[in-house]
Amino acid sequence: MTQALRVLYLDRSVLVCEKPVGCLSEPGGGSNLPALAADWLRARGEGGAVRTVHRLDKAVGGLMVLARTQAAAASLIDQFASHAVEKEYLAVLRGVPQTEQAVLEDLLFHDSRTNKTFVVKRPRKGVRAAKLSYRVLAHAGDEAHPLTLVQVRLYTGRTHQIRAQFSARGLPLLGDLRYGSKAAHGPALFSFHLSFDHPETGERLRFTLLPEGSPWSDFSCWNTCSFNASSPD
Repeated sequence: MTQALRVLYLDRSVLVCEKPVGCLSEPGGGSNLPALAADWLRARGEGGAVRTVHRLDKAVGGLMVLARTQAAAASLIDQFASHAVEKEYLAVLRGVPQTEQAVLEDLLFHDSRTNKTFVVKRPRKGVRAAKLSYRVLAHAGDEAHPLTLVQVRLYTGRTHQIRAQFSARGLPLLGDLRYGSKAAHGPALFSFHLSFDHPETGERLRFTLLPEGSPWSDFSCWNTCSFNASSPD
């Protein structure tokens, strides 16, 4: 059965949609976003392939933009490479950060054999700099098992970056067994804000989408939290 695709924006250059959890960002075996988007377009009577210009982990859902032309793909890839695209996430941490907001900068090494990313102390082959900022939105849980809802802004797009950087500080994402959480139901991480320049017009496009259900709705402020302000630079 084909997964339904939620599309937020479509024109001749780009398609902005919600990548479902468990769906690959790139073409490959099983459920993958380019194939879902192509099926969605065909159902509308439109043809043409779509191109992936950035990635989300398979276990993570949220906003992604796909290019519908080669020129659009080139423009978006350049924007991602120059950090002109704004990417913000919501995450639930197991624990409480030491500060309400901060910038985290680390050196990361991704081990392709284990598909796991590690924070390391020194540069070497395969090590890349990583930067994000966060701000605390709300708390839940209890004293023995505190949870923290944070808004995260990415400045670099390293593999498993958010998951690895918080885990290295003793704050694994809820449900992220790979990085130290005790229950394995997938990391509580969602790409909720995406902003980029339209490849043809240059107009700044901004999209926001909030995740639904638990664990997000477990926070008492979920319906009143302010998600609009970007994390600190």
